[in-house]
Amino acid sequence: MAIDTAVRSERDVLSGKRPFIRVTEVWVPGADGKLSLKDGLYGGLAEFEKVARETRFARDEGLPGKAWAQARPIVLKDLVGSYFKRGAAAEAAGLTCALAVPVFEGETLNAVLVLFCGEDRDHVGAIELWHTPEGSYEMALADGYYGTADVFEWTARHVNFMKGSGLPGQTWEAERPVVFADLRAPRFVRWEKAQEVGISRGIGIPVATPEPGVFVLTLLSALATPIARRFEVWSLEADGGLTLTDGFCERAGLLGAAPLRLGAGEGAVGAAAATGIPAVSADLSGEPDVIASAARIAGLATLVALPVYRDTGLAAVAVWYL
Repeated sequence: MAIDTAVRSERDVLSGKRPFIRVTEVWVPGADGKLSLKDGLYGGLAEFEKVARETRFARDEGLPGKAWAQARPIVLKDLVGSYFKRGAAAEAAGLTCALAVPVFEGETLNAVLVLFCGEDRDHVGAIELWHTPEGSYEMALADGYYGTADVFEWTARHVNFMKGSGLPGQTWEAERPVVFADLRAPRFVRWEKAQEVGISRGIGIPVATPEPGVFVLTLLSALATPIARRFEVWSLEADGGLTLTDGFCERAGLLGAAPLRLGAGEGAVGAAAATGIPAVSADLSGEPDVIASAARIAGLATLVALPVYRDTGLAAVAVWYL
């Protein structure tokens, strides 16, 4: 099926579906040496948000603190019987799994982005963490969360990627976010299993850390429980501005051909680039026109902007919308 035809047929299916990611949080270090909540998207989970705003994490404490101390992304699938501090609140909110992504600029921690998922018998999609140890030529699955896509998870745990191969390998090679607009094609190594479970789109995001080796985060979106309705990659320009260089929207199709640009520090995406801290927005009408108009046309409500670093500094900002 052609991509534009798939877009038209999937609009109504995506509309109103519960997203794969239920909660997004941004934690930042403060003067007291602890992490505090800077911002978040809670989807109406007011009690869980209240607990978050009353919580602080020291280094190596709780999930954000562990990601800081270990200097690597962490997938935690036990929020009640583990070191996770807000277990009772998470259980009450129906949250069962979390991913913490530390954002390092060299040796300095700028923030920790935490994403929460919840159990659902229709819950299909994937958050994957891929890792290449220092000196290795292959990338293997370090951990992941797949909802009910058990067969797809088994496949992921039994495949490795060379640099340039598949979504993890291409992201490793590019050292910047890579969007796969259609996973139902041989370019995606696991395309047959992805098609079986309904996973259709994805983005690969390199995660820079002070630790040796390479980490790549992949977000794979399914039709019924989308991680995002729109993925974007904004690349840094010499003057500090950003240009849209890649992406996919369920309504607009492939992105990046039109010369869309944001000024330095403009909107949530520009702020993420300028500060090195992930940004969220729950009111896209207040964003710059290139964001607000596209969101209005596509019926998008929220965005998450994640700054992506490499050895030479900021490379791009990965953005996803619901």
